[in-house]
Amino acid sequence: MRILVVGDSYFPSAAYRSAFDALADHHEIRYAEVVDDLNWVPMTASEQRLREVNGNPAQVIAVLDHDEVLVHQGAPVTDAVLDASPELRLVCCARGGPVNVDLDAATARGIPVVTTPGKNAEAVADLTIAFLIMLTRRLPEVARFIEGGGEFGHDNYEGRAWFGHDLGGLTLGMIGVGQVGRRVAARARGFAMRVLAHDPFVAPAALSALGVEPTDLPTLLGTSDFVSLHARAGAGDPPLIGREEIAHMKRGTFLVNTARAGLVDEAALGEALASGQVAGAAFDLVSPSPAGGRHPLLAFPNMIITPHIGGSTAETLQHAAEMAAAEIERLAAGEPLVNVANRAELDARGRGPAL
Repeated sequence: MRILVVGDSYFPSAAYRSAFDALADHHEIRYAEVVDDLNWVPMTASEQRLREVNGNPAQVIAVLDHDEVLVHQGAPVTDAVLDASPELRLVCCARGGPVNVDLDAATARGIPVVTTPGKNAEAVADLTIAFLIMLTRRLPEVARFIEGGGEFGHDNYEGRAWFGHDLGGLTLGMIGVGQVGRRVAARARGFAMRVLAHDPFVAPAALSALGVEPTDLPTLLGTSDFVSLHARAGAGDPPLIGREEIAHMKRGTFLVNTARAGLVDEAALGEALASGQVAGAAFDLVSPSPAGGRHPLLAFPNMIITPHIGGSTAETLQHAAEMAAAEIERLAAGEPLVNVANRAELDARGRGPAL
């Protein structure tokens, strides 16, 4: 098969190569790059269905050449891209959700689109635990004290100003227990934390099997020392955590979000940080910072914000490349594909290869 791997600024084509070496013995693999195009404006209906894009469709069309498999992470895949290589049999989108692929167009052409769910689960779980430690040990405040010229190293007991808490014995309440949540639970239990969980899409028995205590949302909010979010947010959905939910939290709770921007009402959070209802928060995803300004939540010394680094590890890229390569091997062997994003739609049309 002819395979085109398109890299981008986040996931360069070089990051795929070790995982694709074995495929190169039996298939023709070419590597190309797209570059960020901030001036690209989606015009067609297909282009307007896409989100979180690197590059533009013309860049992908320019490098397609009778390829049967297209592998990408951020590059846009529109109807025009799919038509540029009529031989396409598979699109591998190396991310959890193919938001930059026109699934309707792929389905209409009988092309399965596979993804790499859970590629970053270990990395995001690690960051979540790091946030718990940073909050309970007051590391944001300590760092700002040092950076602000505070004295240290003069008094063997200067730590008396920075008392925090051990994680052991504290209660972690998780909202959502998917690929990341179950790994967070395992890590938290390793710290001897009590773990509560609320997920309406997971059976209570399945949650119990993970060593966590299933519970309803009000109980979780009112009992937990930490509330950690591991849920998805659809376009236009109201915040999962707003003023009402924050009011249900016991005073002094810490709030962690490594899942999605928009899950928390940031204005309500700011009020809760000011009043002490929320003792501190750590978010990997927030609303955009103002141009040339400081994000309003950073006014609070007990607030941590990171620029969406949850999955930013070399291992995440390697895992995604390996998952994509495995799907290509299945296609070549005539075996069922695993992570097919448009499986139901293809089944309904009776189209596509082994699914």
